Amino acid sequence: MSSAKTQSKTISNKPTNVLVMGVSGSGKSTVGIALARAINGRFIDGDDLHPEANIAKMQSGQPLNDDDRAPWLEKIAKEYANAKQHNESLVIACSALKLSYREILRASDSNLITAFIDVNKDVLLKRMQERDHFMPPVLLQSQLDTLETPMGEANTIVVSGNDTISVQIQQILRQI
Repeated sequence: MSSAKTQSKTISNKPTNVLVMGVSGSGKSTVGIALARAINGRFIDGDDLHPEANIAKMQSGQPLNDDDRAPWLEKIAKEYANAKQHNESLVIACSALKLSYREILRASDSNLITAFIDVNKDVLLKRMQERDHFMPPVLLQSQLDTLETPMGEANTIVVSGNDTISVQIQQILRQI
């Protein structure tokens, strides 16, 4: 099936909320932007919703804890609930490393689709070293240690971050 047919099929369905998740450097934002375009939706980078204290903590090389993430996840959940209320499609890039974090987000939309971008550590580290971002490469291991992969969770799609963006989008569109 061509991506144009897949895109049309997706756009004609009811509005869709998608969480594009993975550790830092997995390509969440890039995939999220392309996916939002493909489904005629809005995109939000979860990084933009972090309070300044979280950004400062990460910039200093300290990983966030559950207490740091709680208000951030609530903001993201409110965005999904608002999109659902206004009948719009919304794609948010958010690490959502733990099942408990994803459950907070799913509470705002029980039909939330999770697209997990799976990438190996070496590729992640290389990407993080080559970009300008507040999350330093030294925090990659803490993210990998915290990650509870969503494989087997309802409404979850797993794609390889080693594939091209186009291939990842096609795989996601086929499954939503």
